[in-house]
Amino acid sequence: MTPTADRKARLPLSDPAVLLATWFGIGYLPVAPGTWASLAALPLAWGITAWAGWPGLAIAAVLATAIGIWCSGVYAARSGTEDPGPVVIDEVAGQWLVLLAVPLDPLLYGIAFVTFRLFDIVKPWPVSWADRSVGGGLSIMLDDIFAGAYGLAVMVVVTYGMGGAR
Repeated sequence: MTPTADRKARLPLSDPAVLLATWFGIGYLPVAPGTWASLAALPLAWGITAWAGWPGLAIAAVLATAIGIWCSGVYAARSGTEDPGPVVIDEVAGQWLVLLAVPLDPLLYGIAFVTFRLFDIVKPWPVSWADRSVGGGLSIMLDDIFAGAYGLAVMVVVTYGMGGAR
């Protein structure tokens, strides 16, 4: 997205859909907002997992995805942009998906972060397909969910390989 389009797409955080889509304004950071949103997702995932275990994190990921489909679709429609850069709730949902295989271990959380960002940036198939072929809020969310699924598969292997199975 061009800088002009980013400025044009900047909507007020007083709107609940915008607040959620930008993950409480993180999407408006000038550099790498998706990376910052993924990073912000880590301590939240840690807290959810410590409180409710991996089932709680799974529920949170599903809720973030469902809410993300709605609010990112609203943001896209209001901004007139197919995949607005400030929408980063998709990174949160995808990052949480990757963390489902990870026990509360800082090293594994770091590996999960890097793994998710790698798949989100490189976009192997079907991540790239979802990024190009599906429309609306579902499209915005789906590529990160696919990237999260790839990351989850890698983290299952890494976690079990390191003896950190749940």
